[in-house]
Amino acid sequence: MTNYEPTNFDMELGSGIAAFEARNFSIAAGLLSPLADAGDPQARYRMAIMAQNGLGMRENRSLAFEYMKTAAEAGVDLAQHGLGFMYMEGECAEKDPAQAVHWFTKAAEQGLTGSRRTLAIMYEEGRGVEKNQEEADKWHRLADSEEP
Repeated sequence: MTNYEPTNFDMELGSGIAAFEARNFSIAAGLLSPLADAGDPQARYRMAIMAQNGLGMRENRSLAFEYMKTAAEAGVDLAQHGLGFMYMEGECAEKDPAQAVHWFTKAAEQGLTGSRRTLAIMYEEGRGVEKNQEEADKWHRLADSEEP
C-alpha cells in the first residue's frame, strides 16, 4: 500500500473548492485564480462561475467564457453543462442553440441529470436540433434513471 502525500497544489485546490462551496468567494478567487491560470480544469470551472456572476471578483464575461470552455473541453461535466447554458441563453457567448445541444449532450453522456432534462426539452421544442420526440423521450428516461 502506498501512502499518498498531498502536494501544495492539491491542498490549495481543495482549500479553494472548499471556500467556493462555503460561498467565501473572495478567498476562493484568491486560492483558485493561480491554479486556473496554470490550467487546472476544476479551478477554471469555479473561476468561470465567479467571473460570470461577479462573486469575489469583478464580473468578467470573457474570462468566464474562456475558463468555462477550457474546463468543458477538459471533460468537467458541470462545465460542459455551464457552457451549454451560456450558448443556450447567449450569456457570455453568442447565442448558439446547436452548440448548446453539443455541450449538454457531452454532460448528459457523463450522467448529469440537469443536462439530460434540458436536452429532452430541446428535442421536444426543436431548439438547436430538429424536433424529435423519440430522442426527447430517451433523455427523459435517462434523466429519471440511475444510468450513467
